This record gives sequence, C-alpha cells and structure tokens, in this order.
Amino acid sequence: MWAACPVRRSLRHRMSPDPDRDRSFVLAQRSFELMRDYCACATPRAYAVWYLYVSGTQPLMNDAVKRLTTQNGTLTSADIEGLHDTYIDGRRMAVEVDRMNSSLIAEVEGIMEMIEVSIRSTAQYGESLQALSHDIANTATSRTRLREVVTTIIANTRDVTANNRTLEARMRESRSEIEALRETLEAARLESLTDALTGLGNRKSFEESLRKSVDRQSASAQQGKPTSLIVIDIDSFKRFNDLYGHLTGDQVLRLVAIVMREHIGQKNATLARFGGEEFGIVLPETDRVEARAIAERVRIGVTGRELVKRSTGESLGKVTVSLGVATQREDDNAVSLLERADACLFAAKRAGRNRTLDETEVENLRDVA
Repeated sequence: MWAACPVRRSLRHRMSPDPDRDRSFVLAQRSFELMRDYCACATPRAYAVWYLYVSGTQPLMNDAVKRLTTQNGTLTSADIEGLHDTYIDGRRMAVEVDRMNSSLIAEVEGIMEMIEVSIRSTAQYGESLQALSHDIANTATSRTRLREVVTTIIANTRDVTANNRTLEARMRESRSEIEALRETLEAARLESLTDALTGLGNRKSFEESLRKSVDRQSASAQQGKPTSLIVIDIDSFKRFNDLYGHLTGDQVLRLVAIVMREHIGQKNATLARFGGEEFGIVLPETDRVEARAIAERVRIGVTGRELVKRSTGESLGKVTVSLGVATQREDDNAVSLLERADACLFAAKRAGRNRTLDETEVENLRDVA
C-alpha cells in the first residue's frame, strides 16, 4: 500500500468544505443585494453596515435600519455614516476604553505595591528605633555601644529616606501616566458622544442629556424653570441628495449645525444630530416661550443662508427646516417629552413646512379644526 501523498492530503484539506467560509460568502452576497436595493451609496462603510445587518449580531442597529428604510425607502450616505459611527465605530471605541481602563488599573496596582513596600519599610524603621531606644536608655550601655546605636540609626534613616525618594519618584511618574490616561479616556468619551459629520452630539449624547435633564427637574419637584426640547427636521432633504448628490447633502447637514451653534448661547444646552436629517436641542431651565424663541432664531438663521455648490459656485437656493417644541410636564419622562416634541414637528410639516410649532399652537390648530 502506498502512503497518501502529503501534498494531496494538504490539497484535500484546503478543498474540504468550510462552513464558516461558505456562510461568509452567503452573507456577503446578501449584503451586496441589500446595498444595491436600499442604499444610495456603495462604500466600504455601507458594506460594513449591511454585512452587520445581515449577520444579525446587532439587533439595535437592525431596528434602526428598518426604521430608516421604512420612512425613506433607502439609506442615504448620512444614514450610513450615522449607523457606522454608532454601531461599528462605537464598538471600537468601547474596546479602546477597556484597554485604557486596564492600563489605569495596572498603574494603580503598581502604586499600591510601592506604598505597601514603603509602609513595611517605615514599620521596620520604627521597630528598629524602638529597640535602639532601649539601648540608649540603659545607663549601663557603653560608649562603644552608643556609637554603634547612632551608626545604625543613621544607616536605617538613610535607607528609609532612599525608599521614600524612590516612592516619590514613582508616584510622580505614575501621576503623569495617569493624567495622560485620563486625558485619553476623556477624548475617547467625547468622541463616542460626537457626530463625526457635524461635530454636534450624536444620538447617545442626545438621549443621555435629555434623560438627565428631565430626571433632574423631576427630582427637584418642579422647582425653577422646566426643561424644554426642540426637534428639527430638514425639509425635503431627500430632494437635495437626489438632485445634487450626497456631498451636497452633507453640506446641508453641516449648515444646519453651524446655525444651531450660532443661535444657541446657553452653556448647558445640548445640540445633537440624532438621525439622518434630524436634530435636537435640549434646553434645561427654559420655559416654552423662551424655547420657541430660540427655535425661531434657528429657523430664520437657516432660511437666511443660501446654499452654494462648492465645486462650481452654483446657487442651490434656500434650505428650510421644520421645528417642534415641547416643555416638560410634571408626569413627563424623556420618552414622553420627545414624543410630544415629535408630534409638534409633524404638525409643522403638515402645516406646510418651514415653521415652528409648540404644544400650545398645535392645540389651537386642533381646536380650530
């Protein structure tokens, strides 16, 4: 019997079915099909989003994709950027934060070890001094013995001083390293809360800020001014993308973000882009009248800008936005406040777009109807 050729064994091994490989090809094929049918762009990020969608490993992202495609029939480049930043880059950021936390813990453990060494050294020094003090107190101690005692004290003191200097140097070094880690962690935290396209807060930042602001006001038993919420939607945004391309669509999103920054001076306000063309402004300690005035300033500011195509200098006309304003009630939570602000926004859309409506105005419209 001839032994099986090693080369043939290797070939058979390579050519044998690989379930994981076959599944990857199936997922890739399905990803390309969905990207073709439901996506306005074919980029690596779009492929990554659709591949993750098909794999089913991120249910929250799948829900977001279904919501966007149901509303708009497609995913714009802005949608892809938002999904990628939230559900794919967000996981990378979590890994980076975990790595930084591990480094920080290791550094603290090193400091604790140094402190324990110093404590033991100090304790031993104290015991030595106590024993030597007995010798000094003994009147029968000879001059030679006293000299030995003094020499021992000097040597022990020198050792303790050296240990303390080493600890001090290590603490100084660790302080610098911990400060650097703290800055890196803070930068990672801010990045995880920032929308990459506009520089505003992202959905996570928006939801956290809204929840904290509403909870804080509820805990204070409605003392002081309530929290108000403004939601903004760019009118006919899909038309901009279809007519002029996604780069122009991105320019529109940045324009709205710039106007928001220019017209909202409250330091405790949170400005965020929490959807494709959806923006939110959380205004703690702001009543309905103030919030509506702020919303109107933003609307007028956006309408007053003329959009120009950068590549050609061609005027693309005006951009308009619709805004809804809601103010916290006694029984509100973050979800109910957002739902009422959304209802005002939808009412503004139905009323003809390019307008601001708050809850009182929406109720008056209903009464008239």
